[in-house]
Amino acid sequence: MAGEAGYTDREPRPAAPAILQIYQGRNIMDEELDLELYRVRAVERAMQILASFDDAHPERGVTEIAQATGLHKATAHRIIMTLLQGGFLERTADGEKFRLGVRMIELGLRALRHFDLRRVALPYLQQLSDRFQETCDLGIFDQGQVLCIEVVYGNHALIVATRVGARLPIYCTASGRVFLAFLPPEIVEPLLKAPMTACTEKTITCPDRLREELEATRRRGYAIDDGEFEPGIRAVAVPVRDVFGNVIAALGMPGPVQRMTPERIPEIAQALMEAANAISAHILRV
Repeated sequence: MAGEAGYTDREPRPAAPAILQIYQGRNIMDEELDLELYRVRAVERAMQILASFDDAHPERGVTEIAQATGLHKATAHRIIMTLLQGGFLERTADGEKFRLGVRMIELGLRALRHFDLRRVALPYLQQLSDRFQETCDLGIFDQGQVLCIEVVYGNHALIVATRVGARLPIYCTASGRVFLAFLPPEIVEPLLKAPMTACTEKTITCPDRLREELEATRRRGYAIDDGEFEPGIRAVAVPVRDVFGNVIAALGMPGPVQRMTPERIPEIAQALMEAANAISAHILRV
């Protein structure tokens, strides 16, 4: 059996580069590597600047970026110019502000193309969307939110237009509740203690009431959002698991309440669970 580092007791460990073997006169080959040694402040600041652009702030000026990141304006300006030269940022038409550049799009699409879960799941999303004529999406847990990594739109004139890259709250969406119901308590409990803003008059914001809903989710095997994130929208979502049974994604289907009726929910949920199981089985084979 392999050890935690991936080597058996009988296998010699490969030699580490000299810079890793000795640091400040001590051998660190067998010690836990201090990640602080590899932190580069300029890179961290560049990441802060890139992360400051979001749906609410797709364009920002230098002063806005400095305020959002807590950086000195001169420091922010230097890093912005570097990112601009690399294509990671670009100027707006008036030249006064900046937005994410084409290079970011290229890298994002490259990451998505190589994301096996997305590739494996896409045909199943398409089948579900074709069958029920509703939007079907796939989300992962990321930094306390649901990050949408794939979506196939329904064929109705009125659809729920989720998009790839969108981030959704975890406490009032069906996909989010999948993660809250099935992720480990040490991850879930801090999220349940965080402030919950009511998105609609139906949003559950009481932790104890939400815990009851999560227990119901675990019993039936799927989560429901009944107009709690968007008025008039009902959604169903189920967990996608890895080889160890861990939840790695949520497969969901939102739609207008007129079409996503209570009578239709069990049929949709069953189809989603079958697709999720098929995705999991496929992942085990690749």
